[in-house]
Amino acid sequence: MVLSEEAQSRVIEMAWEDRTPFEAIERLYGLSEKEVIALMRANVKEKAFKNWRARVTGRKTKHLKLRSDEVGRGYCPSQYKVKGANKRR
Repeated sequence: MVLSEEAQSRVIEMAWEDRTPFEAIERLYGLSEKEVIALMRANVKEKAFKNWRARVTGRKTKHLKLRSDEVGRGYCPSQYKVKGANKRR
């Protein structure tokens, strides 16, 4: 599967999000966990990739089968902020 640059960017963003499970990425973009790992390896710096892998390996929120029922959404409420909210006028 060939993803557009915009789709690749969104997959990378979702992969970085601690609360977005790999299953959500697969449902939206058709990429398995292994394919997401390969995409990350190819598109982020080596050190960033190693840090990401260390963080997501074994993380319960990245896998639906491991996550608690208390985690009801793929992002935390403060994650998405209104653009320009901090601009001076």
